[in-house]
Amino acid sequence: MKSSILIFFSGLLVSLSAGAWGGRGHDAICEAAVFLVKSEGLKDYLRNKPHIMGHLCNIPDTSWRSLPPEQRKLGDPTHYVNPETLGLKVSELPVDYNKIVETYTGQENKSKENKKIFSVPEDLGSNWWRAEQFYRRAVLDGKSIATNPAPANSKDEQNEDLPYNKAFFSMIVNMGLMGHFVGDAAQPYHNTTDYDGWASNAGGIHGYYEDSCVAYFGPDLVQRIVKKAQGFKKTPWTTPKNFIEKMKVFSDLALSDLKNIQRLDPITKPSAIRIEKGMSIKTPAERRSPDLGFKKFEKIILEEMARASHMLAHSWDEAFKEAGSPQLKAYKSYKYPHQPEFVAPDYFNTSSVK
Repeated sequence: MKSSILIFFSGLLVSLSAGAWGGRGHDAICEAAVFLVKSEGLKDYLRNKPHIMGHLCNIPDTSWRSLPPEQRKLGDPTHYVNPETLGLKVSELPVDYNKIVETYTGQENKSKENKKIFSVPEDLGSNWWRAEQFYRRAVLDGKSIATNPAPANSKDEQNEDLPYNKAFFSMIVNMGLMGHFVGDAAQPYHNTTDYDGWASNAGGIHGYYEDSCVAYFGPDLVQRIVKKAQGFKKTPWTTPKNFIEKMKVFSDLALSDLKNIQRLDPITKPSAIRIEKGMSIKTPAERRSPDLGFKKFEKIILEEMARASHMLAHSWDEAFKEAGSPQLKAYKSYKYPHQPEFVAPDYFNTSSVK
C-alpha cells in the first residue's frame, strides 16, 4: 500500500510540475526564433542575443514556479487551454475571454463527471490570451521607445532609470516571456484535458515526450529548427489578423499530432488507475528508454518546435511593426533580465481566483 501511495504522489508531482518542452526545448525554440525574425532593426539587435531570449522563455517554468501560492494560482493555468472542459473544440473557442468567463462559470464541466466550472481560468486555462498579453505589452513598450529621447552619452547608456532604456528593456522582456506561451501552445498535451495521457492509458507521456526525449537531440537542435521553419511552404497560423485567432489555428495543428504520438509511443505496459480505500492510485505506463522514444518522435517534435519558432518570430515582427518600428541602435545597457517580476493576467478579473 505504501509503495502504491508513493507511485500516486510521485505521479501527481510530475503532472503538477510538467511544463511544455522542458528547459532545453523552450530555450531552443526561442533561440531559433531570433534567426527567423525579418524586421531589420529588430533582427540587428537580436542577432547576438539568442541566449537572452532563450533565458526569458524559460522564466515562467523556472523562477515563476517558485512564487507564493497566490501568484502560482494565477500563473500556472496560463500554460494550457482545455477546450473539452466547455464541451468545445479548439476551433470553437470564443476570442473574448471575459465573455467565456461570463458564459461558462457555474456550467457543467464537460470533462469531469458531476462537476461544475467554478473557475474558468483554472479549468479552461488561458494560454492564448497569456501570449497575447505579452504581445500587447511589447507593443506598448515599443511605442514608448519612440516617444523618449535616446541616451545622449555613456552615462545615459547605463542609466537603468532612463525612460528610453526602461521601455527598451521591458519590450525585450515581454517578447521573451511571450515566447514561453507560444512554445506551450505548440506542445499537443497543452491543448487537452488529457495532458498526461491517463485517459488514453498512456499516463506519464507528458514529461517523457517533451523533456526526456528532447534530451537526445544533438548540439545542432537550434540549427535544425531554423532550417525546418525556413522550409515551411504553408504557415496557416500567420493568416488570421487577430492574435488569438492565430493561436487557435496554431493549437489546432498541435492537437492534430496526438494520434501520431499515441501510435508511436513505445509503451510496453499501459498505465492504470484504480480506486483503493477511496484513494485514486495511479501507476504510470512503462516505456522503452527515451533514446528509443526520441527516434520515434524526432520528426514530430522537430516540426512542432519549428512551428513555434516561426510563430514566435512572426509575432515579434508584428509587435515591432505595430509599435512603429522604433530605432533600437541607441540601446547600449548591460542590464540582464535575470529574474523578471511576475506579471498577473490582465484579461480577466483575477480577484475571482481564490
